[in-house]
Amino acid sequence: MAGDVSGQIGLGREPLARFACDHRLSRGRLCPEPESRTRTAFQRDRDRIVHSTAFRRLKHKTQVFVAYEGDHYRTRLTHTIEVSQIARAFARALRLDEDLTEAIALVHDFGHTPFGHAGERALHARMAPFGGFDHNAQALRIVTALERRYAQFDGLNLAYETLEGLVKHNGPLTGVHATQGEPVPRPIVDFDAACPLDLDRFASLEAQAAAISDDIAYNTHDLDDGLRAGLIGIEDLNELDLAGSIVREVRAAYPGLDEVRTAHEIMRRHITRMVEDVISSSLARIEEDGIDSLEDVRRASRTLIDFSPEMREAVSRTRRFLFDRVYRAPGVMHVMGRAQAIVGDLFDLYCASPSEMAAGWREGAEGLDDEKRARRVADYLAGMTDSYALAEHRRLFDATPDLR
Repeated sequence: MAGDVSGQIGLGREPLARFACDHRLSRGRLCPEPESRTRTAFQRDRDRIVHSTAFRRLKHKTQVFVAYEGDHYRTRLTHTIEVSQIARAFARALRLDEDLTEAIALVHDFGHTPFGHAGERALHARMAPFGGFDHNAQALRIVTALERRYAQFDGLNLAYETLEGLVKHNGPLTGVHATQGEPVPRPIVDFDAACPLDLDRFASLEAQAAAISDDIAYNTHDLDDGLRAGLIGIEDLNELDLAGSIVREVRAAYPGLDEVRTAHEIMRRHITRMVEDVISSSLARIEEDGIDSLEDVRRASRTLIDFSPEMREAVSRTRRFLFDRVYRAPGVMHVMGRAQAIVGDLFDLYCASPSEMAAGWREGAEGLDDEKRARRVADYLAGMTDSYALAEHRRLFDATPDLR
C-alpha cells in the first residue's frame, strides 16, 4: 500500500491529538491512486462508502423489527447514521480524525444479511463446512471485492486505516487481547495473508470510537423501538440502573408529560449519559497508559475508548434486559424464525440451481466446486434487502411465510 499526499491544499482539521490517525501518514491503498488535491484519503473513503450500492441497501435491511411491522422502526441505515453521529462527537471531543471515524462507523454494518441476525444465523449454519459466515468478514469482502463500480479495481479500494478499523473495531482478533471466542473468519485470514492488518494489535482510536458508538446507539434505540412495539413500558425501565435513574429524573422534572415525549426525553439523556462517561473515562485511560502516538494505541494493553467500569456494568444489564424482553420476545422470535427459514430455503435452492440467481451471479456458478459455489451464493444472499429476499422466495417457492 502506498500514498502520495504531495500537492494537497488546505486539508484536514488540525491540530489533531498526537495519538490520532494523520491522513498524511496513511499506509495507502492496495491499488495505488493519485491523491485528491481537495480531499484527504479518509474523506474520499467516507464518500465512496456513502455512494456505494451496499450503503443504499441498508435502507431495506432489518435492525430488530422487520420493515413490515411499522415505518418508524430503525433499519440498518438509520442505525448506521445514528452510530456515525455519535462517533463524530467522540472524534471531535478527543481530537481524532473525524472523517476516518465517520467512514468506519458508516461501513461497520455493510456485511449484514437480510432480516438481521436471523439471516446471519441461516448463512452461518449453511456455510459451516466452509468456515462459516460472519457479517464483519462479509463487510470486508464487499469493500475489497464485491462492489464493482470503478474502472481500475474491484471493491472500494479503501485506505489501510479504514480497512483496519472495519476488521478490528471490536478489538484484536488474535493474541492475548483477542475479543473473539471463535476462530478468525476465513475471509479475514485470506485477506490478511495478502495485506497484513496486524490482527493481534488494536486498531486506531477512530475505530474504537466507532465501536463504542455502535454499543451506545443500539442499547438506546433498541429500548426505544421496544417501547414503540409495546414489548416494554416506560415503568419497566425502572429495573435498570441507567435507564431507571433517568426515568425518575424525567418524571420529577416534567410531571404529567405525555408518554411519547417522556420516552424521547429518556432516550436523549440515555445517550448523553453514556457519551459523557466514555469521553471522561477514555481520556483518563489515555493519560494512565501514557498514550502519546498512534503506535502506542496499536500496542496498548487494553481498549482505550471505553465505558467506566460502573457504566460498563449498567450497559451489560441493559443488554441482558434487551435480550430477555425485546430480542427474545415470542413475537420477535416467531418472525425471526420464519425469516431465518426464508434465507435457508434460498441458499439451498441457489446452490442446487445456480441459474436461478441474477445475472452477474449465475454465470459460471455451475462449474464451481462446492465451497466456491456456496461462497458465491452466500455473497449473493448477504447482499439482498429484506424485500428482495421475500420477492425471490415468492418467485421460487409455492408458499412464503408471512413476516407480520
